[in-house]
Amino acid sequence: MALRDVLVHTRHERQLAVSHWLLAAAPDMKEARKEWAVAGIALLRCGGIFSAIRVPAEVVHAAVGTDELHQVNAYLSAALMGGPVFVDVASRRYYVLVPASAAHQDVWKSRVVPEAECLGSGCFLGVPTPSATAPSEARSYWCVPMDSPGELCVPQAVTQLVMTGRYQRAAAEREAGE
Repeated sequence: MALRDVLVHTRHERQLAVSHWLLAAAPDMKEARKEWAVAGIALLRCGGIFSAIRVPAEVVHAAVGTDELHQVNAYLSAALMGGPVFVDVASRRYYVLVPASAAHQDVWKSRVVPEAECLGSGCFLGVPTPSATAPSEARSYWCVPMDSPGELCVPQAVTQLVMTGRYQRAAAEREAGE
C-alpha cells in the first residue's frame, strides 16, 4: 500500500462522526444539537446504543493514586483502552460509556460493585458535546474523548477500575486509623 492510499481523518471529522453517532441516542436530534450549542450538554437516552457506568471521583482518584487531572486522564485512557469517559465537575462523577448490553450483566444488574451504577434502558444522561475536552470548557468534559463512533469501553475493565479504587480507599482508611 502506497502512502497516497492512506485515508486520514482530521480531529474535526472524527468529532463530527462521533456527534452524529451520539445524537442517535437523543429523543430529538435537533433539540439535542441546540442543547450542545447553548449549554454544552445534551440529554441522551441510555440503553440503546450505549450505557454509562457512573463512578464517584473519589473511587477513580483512589484507583489512580492522585487527583491530578492529567495523570487521571492518562490512567483512564490506558486502563480503559482508550474508551470514552467524561466527567461532571460539579457532581464529581465520571461516566464511562460502555455497550448497552453492560446494563444486563449480573455484576451491574445486582449492583455487586457498590459505589458505581450502570445507567441503561430508562435512564437519560447529560452528555457533553464531543468538542468539550478540557476542564475549563464546561461543567462536563471528555477526559478521554470518544475517538470514533461506537468505540466504547469494555465493562470488565470498568469493573476492575472500580474494584481497584475501592481497595485503595479501604487501604488508605485502614492506614489512617492505625
